[in-house]
Amino acid sequence: MTFTLPGFGFLIVSRIILALGSGVFAIAAKTAAAKLAPPEKQAGAIGTVIRFSAAIIIGVPIGRVVALLYDWKLIFVGIGVLSLLAIFVIIRTIPATIIGSTVPLGKQLAYLKNPKILMGLGVTFFWQLGYGVMYSYIAPFLLTISAMSGREVSGALFAFGVATLIGSKVGGFMTDKIGNPKTLVGGLVVHCLALVLLSTIARSTFVAIPLLMLWSFSAWSSGPGMQYNLVWLAPEASGIMLSLYGSFIQLGIATAAGIGGIAVKSTSVLSVSWIGAASVAIAAIIAAVSFSLTRKVANYEKVV
Repeated sequence: MTFTLPGFGFLIVSRIILALGSGVFAIAAKTAAAKLAPPEKQAGAIGTVIRFSAAIIIGVPIGRVVALLYDWKLIFVGIGVLSLLAIFVIIRTIPATIIGSTVPLGKQLAYLKNPKILMGLGVTFFWQLGYGVMYSYIAPFLLTISAMSGREVSGALFAFGVATLIGSKVGGFMTDKIGNPKTLVGGLVVHCLALVLLSTIARSTFVAIPLLMLWSFSAWSSGPGMQYNLVWLAPEASGIMLSLYGSFIQLGIATAAGIGGIAVKSTSVLSVSWIGAASVAIAAIIAAVSFSLTRKVANYEKVV
């Protein structure tokens, strides 16, 4: 649709269809990973599935070259062809998994009445809000704050993608090794610190790029732990938990774009990093309180 139909309206429609398909695929992929992996490696398996920055590292430069030399619509032709190839590969290689009976929407939403699940989703929302409000304006932020050139920004985003790739994998690995509370809360604290440093000392390219990589590494090290936590809270409904996670991610992205736009227009682009840091700090506090309550309940049950 993007390639053949003219006008901005059709582009928005095709984008909506793409988002619907992506959402269904992402939930199915992560659910399959959690079911196929042994219990002690579930977080790592989820981290591997969401490690899409490997595609970003390759795809973004290719897309920029194609758009400059030919036509940006050709990018979507390539995406369509590769998607058809992916469908064939998945059918041939991924085994069928038992997903259980269909759960009505009302019963799915009933999980939101569980305070622990609601807190887990709250961590997801504020984490994504803090990440998204900065990421949405990362290019103008770097151009303004660190005085990078356009070419340097492209290099910085490449480094960002590499750090994202490493962070998601390390996050899953550390969750399996030292536990979710330490990995998740620690990653959120470093995430918040990185955003503060980006807004205060990132005045040159040599300082900004390492801080950018620290930010992306810490941000994406939290993703596997958040999803693993939700699956652990309701193992009988792992697919529902991951779908709720995806919904709160999208809600965070939408909120971040809106708040970021208002902040940039009314103050300056520097404000997005401070808003992001405050939001991630809230996520860290909620996560710490949630894990503390869970630990107290577990200790009480042992005594009883």
